[in-house]
Amino acid sequence: MSDGLIEDLRRRFRRVAVVHDWLTIPGGSEQVVLQLLEMFPQAELFTSVYDPKPWPAQIKERPVHASYLNRIPGAARQYPKLLPLMNHAFRSFDLSGFDLVLSSSHACAKNVRTPPGVLHVCYCHTPMRYAWEEGFLTGEQVPGLLRPLIPALLAWLRRQDRAGAAGPDVFVANSSYVAERIGRYYGRSAEVVHPPIDVDHFLALKRSPEDFYLVFGRVVPYKRVDLAVEACARLGRKLKVAGGGRALEAVRRSGDGSAEFLGKVSEAQRDALLGGARALLFPGEEDFGIVPVETQAVGTPVIAYGVGGAAESVLDGSTGVLFGEQSVTALAEAIERFEGLELDEQRVRENARGFGEARFRAELAAVIDRAASARRGAPAGEHG
Repeated sequence: MSDGLIEDLRRRFRRVAVVHDWLTIPGGSEQVVLQLLEMFPQAELFTSVYDPKPWPAQIKERPVHASYLNRIPGAARQYPKLLPLMNHAFRSFDLSGFDLVLSSSHACAKNVRTPPGVLHVCYCHTPMRYAWEEGFLTGEQVPGLLRPLIPALLAWLRRQDRAGAAGPDVFVANSSYVAERIGRYYGRSAEVVHPPIDVDHFLALKRSPEDFYLVFGRVVPYKRVDLAVEACARLGRKLKVAGGGRALEAVRRSGDGSAEFLGKVSEAQRDALLGGARALLFPGEEDFGIVPVETQAVGTPVIAYGVGGAAESVLDGSTGVLFGEQSVTALAEAIERFEGLELDEQRVRENARGFGEARFRAELAAVIDRAASARRGAPAGEHG
């Protein structure tokens, strides 16, 4: 049924524009882009800054239209500093001639100008976190001369972000948590379609638990890896931290030296770590969080801060443990509670099955179909 609907959408929308904030470093939001291209192989890509080196043929072997920001020397490395210019960059794209616009947005991609009468569906990973979350910049290195300007800059970004949110015909959120924030910040409703995750790969892996806990992913301030380091030090538990980032040195200093920092690891090493950990520690507040689902697909439980997307993917007491406060004490207590549980590996794996890629394509196709039908006043599924 879903494959037939996707084929029908391809016939109805011959020219599709997929718009994404930037294409520099592969991450979770780019997996959405790859699935959009799977749904619409004829699509053309639009983005602010494009570095072709890290991308598969699925991206490189199609038209990719980068904005004028891409001509700035060093843009592929310094793109976060270009954020104040990105709204204008996306507004400068000419999308005339396209039949459907699909934006994948956590910043400014949703702000593109859509031709009159053309459907624009925005898959929103989050409203712009830099603008709306006061604590998001905590721990970030901001030059002293710029600190007094931050409140005015954030207020300006919020105005731009809210104005751009009027453009899409339909918002799709990656979690109920993000849907609530879209309603609060933009005054728009949003359907929820959880992001696509390659659960089949992880379901096929063997679980061989060892005596260590794991933190996996970028080590940046808001992910609160320091809490995991300090909690494991307090309890005398072994901890491995896989990943690098700008907060790495600060996190190293937060513990007693017992945590093992592995840096960036290969996919094979990742798989072995996920399958070997007693549990994944996930103390940050995420809009969704892909790693907890991948971890559960291996059969490994997750101990997560119970705010944000993890509260939608981790079943407390069944596939892991949720804790309610971002503190060392709360995480340490959650670890001790976890160690008193007997969780079923197959139940943990089964929970992850509902987050696969085919499910994402089917659910998003249904959203596009309903939106297109609503525009022309026909019931969804009645395709002319």
